[in-house]
Amino acid sequence: MQQQISVITLGVADLAVSRRFYVEGFGWTPVFENGEIAFYQMNGLVLGTWLKAQLEQDVGRSPPAGAGAYSLAHNVASADEVRRLVDRLAGAGGDVLRVPDAPPHGGFRGYVADPDGHAWEIAWNPAWSISPEGYVTFGV
Repeated sequence: MQQQISVITLGVADLAVSRRFYVEGFGWTPVFENGEIAFYQMNGLVLGTWLKAQLEQDVGRSPPAGAGAYSLAHNVASADEVRRLVDRLAGAGGDVLRVPDAPPHGGFRGYVADPDGHAWEIAWNPAWSISPEGYVTFGV
């Protein structure tokens, strides 16, 4: 079986508020959007933001109580870029969860929640390479 993820879909309360975070904060452009969903073409996968009620209806359930911890990550090329992007995301409606700092395992990272509370790690790891297309390679 091929190791891949095709689409990650996040439930959101307000598509316009979510769009502001992803478009003005990250600088991403939707490849499709309507009144209830927006898709962003990433490097090898698609990120979707879908109105939470419609996502829950499609899945057939609400998130279980005590759902597992997670974070999404966006890697950048330097510690300075981490700082700048965390500030930009905060200015676009994000909530800074952790001010950028150096973790014990190396690199530099900060955490920002989108307007719906989805946690994003903004990270620089000197041991990981990022291709011009945005593909991250573990430990290179």
